[in-house]
Amino acid sequence: MLIDEKIKNLGIAWPKESPKPMANYVTVRRSGNLLYLSGAGPFVDGKPVYTGRVGKEVTPEEAYDAARISAINLLSTMKQEVGSLENIRIIKLLGFVSSAEDYYQQPQVINGASDFLAEVLGENGKHSRSAIGTSVLPFNIPVEIEMIAEIIQ
Repeated sequence: MLIDEKIKNLGIAWPKESPKPMANYVTVRRSGNLLYLSGAGPFVDGKPVYTGRVGKEVTPEEAYDAARISAINLLSTMKQEVGSLENIRIIKLLGFVSSAEDYYQQPQVINGASDFLAEVLGENGKHSRSAIGTSVLPFNIPVEIEMIAEIIQ
């Protein structure tokens, strides 16, 4: 099954527009067969779906969904850059979780992105990764994810 069909069967609509830079940077930079994607958060139509710190204002379940939305935004950026996701392999994912002082489940939050990528891309969605807790993220979002992907020849 094609990736676009998988996305549709999951009930996911691609963002109307891929996320735009919110400062002086680009959302994706291609170097040879590699795509370096800037951090993306849980934005839909330019607005954050969730705000606050995980373990305080945001539940772990909401944060998992925030990571999933962030991954959708990253895939949308890649699709816009290369036209198709059929020949994409995720190499590395770096997830930041804005966490309450006593919240230590950052890997489970970032699973929202990792699970989604594996579901949609199969083996090509499996990746190395880090999940890091932080006290604050831009725009008070609970999750930000950056990614490195490869265009398979």
